[in-house]
Amino acid sequence: MSGNLDFVRSIVAAHERGDYASADWADPEIEYVIADGPDAGVFRGRAAMAKAWRAVLSAYRDYSTVVEEIREIDDERVLVLGSFKGGGKASGIGASGMRTGAALYQVRNGRVIRHALYFDRDNALADLGLKEQGSHRRT
Repeated sequence: MSGNLDFVRSIVAAHERGDYASADWADPEIEYVIADGPDAGVFRGRAAMAKAWRAVLSAYRDYSTVVEEIREIDDERVLVLGSFKGGGKASGIGASGMRTGAALYQVRNGRVIRHALYFDRDNALADLGLKEQGSHRRT
């Protein structure tokens, strides 16, 4: 197990608390990908990542995430499987339970160089050629 797993674990622990203030973990030229959903796109650099994430958060009220499992894919990539919920601000529709999503972190030299966010977990697993494991566990 590499230090990347612990590094990503520390990032997502802050996110679970709703703390998105720090981007010190991100390489200054990070490639931030929103892989699916209405605001899909590729953004470069910390400022662009922050702007894209603020846009995502602004669409929800009471947005929260729960990490279910963290998997080391290889020497650089760590996959985080989790759930999120929040009501839509524009639609006024409340979230009916948690939805499953995923985030893929690619770490090099102690910084995240690529972060891909998936609002649909199945898309992340398909992109990586992986399958859902039987039970969700936090590792």
